Amino acid sequence: MRHHRTHEIPHPAGRRCVALIVRRACLAVVTLALPLFAEPARAAGPDPVGHSDPVAAVGLSLVIILTAAKVGAEVATRAGQPGVLGELIGGVILGNLTLMGFSGLEHVEVDPFIDMLARLGAVILLFEVGLESTVGQMLKVGLSSLLVASLGVVMPFALGWGVGAWLLPEQSAYVHAFLGATLTATSVGITARVLKDLGRAQSKEARIILGAAVIDDVFGLVILGVVTGVITAADRGGTFSGAEIALMLGKAAGFLIGSLVLGVYLSPTLFAVASRLRARGVLLAAGLSFCFFLSWLANAIGLAPIVGAFAAGLILEDFHYRDFIDRGEHGMEELIHPISAFLVPVFFVLMGMRTDLRSFLQPGMLGLATALTIAAIIGKQACSLGVIGRGIDRLSVGLGMIPRGEVGLIFANIGLTLSVGGTRLIDQAAYAAVVVMVIVTTVATPPALKWSLGRAARRASVSE
Repeated sequence: MRHHRTHEIPHPAGRRCVALIVRRACLAVVTLALPLFAEPARAAGPDPVGHSDPVAAVGLSLVIILTAAKVGAEVATRAGQPGVLGELIGGVILGNLTLMGFSGLEHVEVDPFIDMLARLGAVILLFEVGLESTVGQMLKVGLSSLLVASLGVVMPFALGWGVGAWLLPEQSAYVHAFLGATLTATSVGITARVLKDLGRAQSKEARIILGAAVIDDVFGLVILGVVTGVITAADRGGTFSGAEIALMLGKAAGFLIGSLVLGVYLSPTLFAVASRLRARGVLLAAGLSFCFFLSWLANAIGLAPIVGAFAAGLILEDFHYRDFIDRGEHGMEELIHPISAFLVPVFFVLMGMRTDLRSFLQPGMLGLATALTIAAIIGKQACSLGVIGRGIDRLSVGLGMIPRGEVGLIFANIGLTLSVGGTRLIDQAAYAAVVVMVIVTTVATPPALKWSLGRAARRASVSE
């Protein structure tokens, strides 16, 4: 069984100085970097001397993005929150510096090279999430996890659709369906880290939560694939028919089942052949090629590339590349981590930069964000009804399924790329509302789960 790699939250000593240090660091970065961005290289036109190189502008953008990501992650970690939340908020700050009179970073949000790096970050992230679980583990999680995951997808989807139909009646059913899809996922990584930090990773509640979260992600990605496929077809002149939905659902299910079955039987042979090569980096190259191929295949049949990346991660297991490990090489998870540490923060910071704080002033935005957040929480609490057996704290199971984290942001970002009839599917206000929902559910889960598990432990000790 694979173990989630987690990091302990640093001791809170000296936390009072963090805010001052971060403010000074951010001020120094902004002061030094903004003049360089004032006249970006690509806006200045070709260099008559011939020294202009587009990679220089991209590199400068990455300096700002990665600095904001790591400073934000440090602050969030010291505050007892997931680092991804700090990366997101760091992006929000960068993207809204114009409100404080600073300019020069606007081109980063629309830079095609940065956007491509962010998209690759999303693919690598889902590949890494898939690597943390296996097909065998999914089959052994039990009936409770399956029922919890099923309710944890159906209820949030229905509530999200209902919120969209209630507060955005002028929008199409595609918008309502997509809002429902953004509420279905659960962040496996955030939940696993909280349980590990609390020392409850081996409890019955933890096993149900983590098992359900993995299945939940699969179901959520299938729903995302179906919704995205239907919206894409509609943009090309198709209709929102039951037959089309059934076709897309069949494609998604067929892809996942087919890729998992074939992958389980073929990937050991493929990696055994690759192990005959003695060049450095063969295992990493083979793993990434497998991930990118399934991502391409998923896209080819109308699904999101992240569906293929997640499936590739699920398929690959340690014994598939045992020959590499036996000769002293690192495992796939260790090899992919440095790439993830580079690309994934680019994704989160860019998602934050695309959140326009001025959209919070639009009529109805805060109401939509509040309603989506309530629906997200209630929907996951309803999934606790699927727990079977005695002595299991259902409230803790429901709370553990709440955080949307990185998966919710991926769903929201896909929404920004979709259009129907030439009109963007979701506007900045709806996107901002989804981001608020992700932040609130991510921040609220650690303290809520700590309180709930502590309450359950005290109750169990009293009954004994």
